[in-house]
Amino acid sequence: MGRGRIVAVTTARPVRTRETVRADLLAVFRIEKASFAQPWPYRAFERFLGIPGFLVADIGDRGEVAGYVVADSERHRGRSLGHVKDIAVAPTHRGRGIGATLLERAIDAMRRQRVGRVKLEVRESNDPALALYRQYGFVHRSTARRYYADGEDALVLVRELDYREFE
Repeated sequence: MGRGRIVAVTTARPVRTRETVRADLLAVFRIEKASFAQPWPYRAFERFLGIPGFLVADIGDRGEVAGYVVADSERHRGRSLGHVKDIAVAPTHRGRGIGATLLERAIDAMRRQRVGRVKLEVRESNDPALALYRQYGFVHRSTARRYYADGEDALVLVRELDYREFE
């Protein structure tokens, strides 16, 4: 190993995704607070319990919640539109592909709901998230000026889905 070079050593732990249950909410809320300067309140997560796109990733034998995604669908101009509302991975578990796994599973859940398009908003400065979303086929469609409370713009990204593969 070269001097000054940092090599990450991680143990491969299986990551499992599943629908979020009430017992997961405290862990979800803790990840939210650790991840965002303007976190959602605890009660905001309660209203998404039971929807197919509210998923957690758990790892290890004890089922530790390592991340979550909140995605739902709504009717927009006569079509189903998916919306990835929130996604985060605990700081201690980042860089292991957990966010990508959660995003994939959320997209699959929306396909099963016959959603033809998915959108999300992301901070203009969030390069790691932008790279992930672009890797999964999201493209920039518009910019929401001063979207965040601190005045930063949000990029609105969209991905077309083909839900027919689930028919």
